[in-house]
Amino acid sequence: MRRLGTGIGWRPEIADAVERMPGIDWVEVVAENVCPGHLPESLLRLRERGVTVIPHGVSLGLGGADRPDEGRLAALAERAEALGAPLVTEHIAFVRAGGALTASPHLEAGHLLPVPRTRDALDVLCENVRIAQEALPVPLALENIAALFSWPGEEMTEGQFLAELVERTGVRLLIDVANLHTNHVNRGEDPAEALALLPLEALAYVHVAGGFERDGVWHDSHAHPVPRPVLDILTGLASRTTPPGVLLERDENFPEPAELERELAAIRGAVAAGRVTCAGRPAATVTAGTGGGNAVLAPPGARQRLGVAQAAVLSSLVAGTPVPEGFDRARLGVQARALAAKRADVVAKVAPELPVLLGEGYRGAFLEYARARPMSGGYRQDALDFAGQLLKTGRPQDAKVRRQLREWWLDRAGPAPRPHGLTARARVLLRRG
Repeated sequence: MRRLGTGIGWRPEIADAVERMPGIDWVEVVAENVCPGHLPESLLRLRERGVTVIPHGVSLGLGGADRPDEGRLAALAERAEALGAPLVTEHIAFVRAGGALTASPHLEAGHLLPVPRTRDALDVLCENVRIAQEALPVPLALENIAALFSWPGEEMTEGQFLAELVERTGVRLLIDVANLHTNHVNRGEDPAEALALLPLEALAYVHVAGGFERDGVWHDSHAHPVPRPVLDILTGLASRTTPPGVLLERDENFPEPAELERELAAIRGAVAAGRVTCAGRPAATVTAGTGGGNAVLAPPGARQRLGVAQAAVLSSLVAGTPVPEGFDRARLGVQARALAAKRADVVAKVAPELPVLLGEGYRGAFLEYARARPMSGGYRQDALDFAGQLLKTGRPQDAKVRRQLREWWLDRAGPAPRPHGLTARARVLLRRG
């Protein structure tokens, strides 16, 4: 595969700016946010210009106890083919727990959560990765994630965990240097130590992003400028190998294009600074293939043990059950609040009429709803359930708003869409506001 170069995360809010930016060699798009049969015109134009587009999945949950869902794998494969992508990427994380494996309620996190660095978790992850590799038409690369909490009783460091994962599956690595910084602040882990243990020949590309610190906790927000410590980790990585590609992620609070271009220039500078030390070493490359080796099977009982542990943690985060023994209660509290806040934000995006109708009361009402009702499906279903619960309890108090909310709910919850819903009226309200 050819080298990727410098890229940026493609988002609809900055699509026009990305098309005009100089020096953009490739973009990455959230796989679940595009439909293969109706690709955004901006992405099509970029592809026509020769810009590589890579789908980045967020919902497989390969670090979860269950085997990968065939439908999700098929959807990711379809997007890779529609975009002509040279590879696809996902995360080393779990995003759901419970269900038949543990005879407990199925729960969705709506976010990427860390897997324990234990033998059981690694065995399950390796089997899940091999299943995914066999289902995908192009190579798979996995990203290390940011974490707000640690698992007790871990048996490996992050570097050891990733190195053995690559050795056993042949999977590629997407190294997020911002996540290494996050885990340094939140979990006391040394980024240099992790980099020293990584099999750099497996490096597919690198993520760079910003965040912020509050009360001693680093939040990987993707909504703030890239800080110097993250750029320094990137320089450290580039001093060991020349990254095939480096990409800037920004998901919210989008600045002016000139500011994004300055961040991209800083990223190029950080890589160039590392190359001074790396001079003469061969560049890491990504080759074709989906991983070699024999079948990787998790030992008997590993999935159930991991499933029970993950279900207990997720239930404490989203359903208010007791914090499992050995965990930092304060950190799990921070994570629980972060999950609820993200849930409110994403529901507001997928159902923008709700915050229009409810006004300033939207967020408080949604957080009250979320505390008592864990998410068991996707965000669109969550929006419907939230509206339905409000109506069931006789809210909002304003009869006109309640009638409009009921019409909105009926438009989407019925067996067939109604011909005229609230969406158009909500847009009128937005324009008038």
